[in-house]
Amino acid sequence: MKHSFKQHTLTAAVALALCTGAHAAVFVQCPGDTDGDALWNSPGETPPATPTKCMHLTAGDGFAVMPDGHPMYTFGFSDRTGTPANQAISKGILGAHWPGPKIELEEDQEFYLSLTNVGTVMRPDLFDGHSVHFHGFPNAASVFDGVPELSFAINQGSTVTYYYNLKDPGTYIYHCHVEATEHMEMGMLANLYVHPKQDRTGCENGSCPVAKRQGGAAGAPLGYAYNDNDGTTAYDVEAPLQVSGFDSDFHDAHIQVQPLPFAALEGDYPQINGRGYPDTVKADLAMSPPKDDGFLGSPGAVLNNGEIAQNMSSLITVNKGQRLLLRLSNVSIDRFFTLTAPGLTMKIVGAGARLMRGTDGKNLYQETASVNFGGGETHDVIVETANVAPGTYFLHAAELHQMSNKTQMDGGLITEIVVN
Repeated sequence: MKHSFKQHTLTAAVALALCTGAHAAVFVQCPGDTDGDALWNSPGETPPATPTKCMHLTAGDGFAVMPDGHPMYTFGFSDRTGTPANQAISKGILGAHWPGPKIELEEDQEFYLSLTNVGTVMRPDLFDGHSVHFHGFPNAASVFDGVPELSFAINQGSTVTYYYNLKDPGTYIYHCHVEATEHMEMGMLANLYVHPKQDRTGCENGSCPVAKRQGGAAGAPLGYAYNDNDGTTAYDVEAPLQVSGFDSDFHDAHIQVQPLPFAALEGDYPQINGRGYPDTVKADLAMSPPKDDGFLGSPGAVLNNGEIAQNMSSLITVNKGQRLLLRLSNVSIDRFFTLTAPGLTMKIVGAGARLMRGTDGKNLYQETASVNFGGGETHDVIVETANVAPGTYFLHAAELHQMSNKTQMDGGLITEIVVN
């Protein structure tokens, strides 16, 4: 198997070199950064006077491993911020993460996001472009929206920098919008959220303090979900949870260069943050070795150049009395999901990256025992633990068949919330 990977890698590397030139390097645009690593850490580099963040992502292919050992061929993003520009392509090849790197931003920041397409090494017959679609974000210009029909796609070996002026806090997702159903099913999806200005300023009317994450005093909350001006979206622990599901027939057909079963899409590996239970709660982020399914895995096979592709745990730990913010997003292509947490009360304070508040200023928060949402939807949920007994609580799908790793029961959409 290792030999096979090298053959594919060599073929794709040659193709990429022919397309881009043997000495091609990426062009990362980040104001004040002179060496193309999207950071201001070299002599003479200074960040702009206005709050600014830069990131550099690569887009390509890789593998994820399911809890039962089944290796899954994926497309995805990986974070190459800090990588020298002339090494970004080689580092990004076969480096797709699932889900993609979390993007955490601040209101009033300017954000420069460079994306390099490193190609699909295991499918050298493909020449797919990629993009970043900031799902739900009100872009001033469609050119940075990532929808290829309205803007552009980034070809293999090329780099483009997106620009965002962040004025709308909330929980979003981002994904590739090129051949959207295929690329999203393959894994080009990730968490993205924007913290509100209230974290830095406290409530304008003085009713809530500056948040701890912005230097607030002891006793202040860690942060706020929105500019609520009454402190009702304050939280002490923050947990982004992205629910999804892979259809193994679709992914297996892809790596075997077979027709893709779009009409029959049905996720049989439900996941939270790219893992099925019990991998969702593992402290050790290393995944199990892939099993030999006849076409991919073999004993000792090394996937993703040894990088950990699924590096987001979903285990949540809070102390009794703390407020937990769940940033929930559903990125499934074919499923609604209903999440419930028996023993805990959930309060939805935001949906679709908007504070739930009426035009008359009344809070429209909703206390609920479960959250039902479809693909592309996000919810911000506060869980109070002041009147909760210490212990371990399960956050899980309400439908039994979604708590499985294909034929393996007690898996899938389950994670744990530990109240100390």
